[in-house]
Amino acid sequence: MSTTSTNETELLQARDAAIADVGWGQKVSWLQPRNACLWVFVAAIAYGLWYTVSTVRTEAPIYGTPLGVAAIIFSLYAVLFWWFTTHIDRYSRQPLDLRVAAFVWGGFGATWTIAIHGNTALIHLYAKLVGPDFAVAWGAGLAAPFVEESAKGAGVLLLMFIAPRVIRTAFDGFVIGAFVGLGFEIIEDILYAINSASANFSVDPVGSSLHTAVLRLATGFTSHILYSALVGAGIVYLVGTVAEKRRIGRGVVLVAAAVALHLVWDSTTAIAQGNGVITIVLLVLTVVAALAIAVTVFHLTVGTEREAMRDLMSPEVANGTIAAEELDALAGSHKERRAYRRAGRGDRRHRRHRLEAAHDLADELGRSGGVETDRVAYARSELARHSPAAP
Repeated sequence: MSTTSTNETELLQARDAAIADVGWGQKVSWLQPRNACLWVFVAAIAYGLWYTVSTVRTEAPIYGTPLGVAAIIFSLYAVLFWWFTTHIDRYSRQPLDLRVAAFVWGGFGATWTIAIHGNTALIHLYAKLVGPDFAVAWGAGLAAPFVEESAKGAGVLLLMFIAPRVIRTAFDGFVIGAFVGLGFEIIEDILYAINSASANFSVDPVGSSLHTAVLRLATGFTSHILYSALVGAGIVYLVGTVAEKRRIGRGVVLVAAAVALHLVWDSTTAIAQGNGVITIVLLVLTVVAALAIAVTVFHLTVGTEREAMRDLMSPEVANGTIAAEELDALAGSHKERRAYRRAGRGDRRHRRHRLEAAHDLADELGRSGGVETDRVAYARSELARHSPAAP
């Protein structure tokens, strides 16, 4: 066997291993009647939906306008962050139905089924054991971080066992966790907006709701979305998968970081003892720390996905479908992709489309398990169509 044939064989074997390890292109099977995790998942969401409908029926006749305004505002907000979270998932992308399931768990299962009851019970317990004043000052900070992060993390854990062939890497957990947090954030923000409508004896319910909505929008990304992303990555490290070996220490640190950030955020007034300046400083520092940790964890977890992309598409460099610099951009960071596009000068548009087409080819190869199918052939033809030399 020639050296060239040997190299091609090794590249194809690496491709097959990457597809198998990260579950590239795998779909979620929702027909699992013997999977207890699926039944728990469905039951929790069903109860949450029932609770939501009951609440809306009660509040809508009184605060229908604030409810409608809040729903519209936060729906637009959800679309924005849905796009952003999907955008960062540039490698082995999560299936749409799995992202929707994560969002629904966060919005209805984690909130109404677990968090609202758990938070109330724990705060009442603090009041009985320590005192009412302590519960008022510290109750939210010592209840919500533990209850809510556990509730959202439970959704990631359940989905891991519902879709074990899809959620394989810590980055998968990071992305799915972010979608759980997005669902939780939207429903919780709407609840806060409705509750604020009764402020000042309901003199200006719409204005009060809008004020609350603006405050929640300003801090949304650095709260539940970010915390849940950290918890999701941590859970994958704690459990371990075919693609991601178990790292208990790393998993504990990530989950603890999310809880700590949440705790400080909810306890700023108590920590500052009512001092407005100190409260603002704490809030700003918490936001900065949260963003810094999120960026660090993103780079920590995305490496496995990038390596899989490189292994998946390396044979395409060998057969001349894409260039080595395109592979570097495809499996690289945002900066590397931007550098590749800018290097084209007169053909930046073609270069952008080439990267998009190359990613589509990677998805099709993943779905087919590396087998040459009609869809793979079509993806190759689209890639060739976007070549700078093409008419």
